[in-house]
Amino acid sequence: MKLFQIEEPDGSPLEAADGPGAAVGIDVTGGTGRVAVALGGNAEILPDGDGARSLSAAVKQELLLGLRSRAEKQLARPVTHAVIAIDLGERAGIEDAAAAAGITVLRLVERAAAAALAKDAAPEEAPVLGAAIAAEDAAATLAPRP
Repeated sequence: MKLFQIEEPDGSPLEAADGPGAAVGIDVTGGTGRVAVALGGNAEILPDGDGARSLSAAVKQELLLGLRSRAEKQLARPVTHAVIAIDLGERAGIEDAAAAAGITVLRLVERAAAAALAKDAAPEEAPVLGAAIAAEDAAATLAPRP
């Protein structure tokens, strides 16, 4: 699955290594996180190989690195950008942790605001799904215009 396709001016596909990586939605609550991707406004949580949909880690950088790795395995392409849903009290250090994990933060969004974008989702899944929808929208601005 590709989040978005970038083409050269002659219409040929751009090599994945030359273009921006995928943008995902991440939800961080305490030491637990989830990662999701959206395509056409339809978001899906990315599980690990055993089907687990959340990941726990004591350090935010390790949590974000693990979520990035999970997404890269599922999407089979680099993940470089994210919209991150957080509780207001968890803002401190999240951008630094994301940078250390190789993730460019497109936007930090409060979990309730992210959840509002995924109206029909289960309450525990809505923040990450909403963040993925916001990431898809933000990623559209990363693609070069012809």
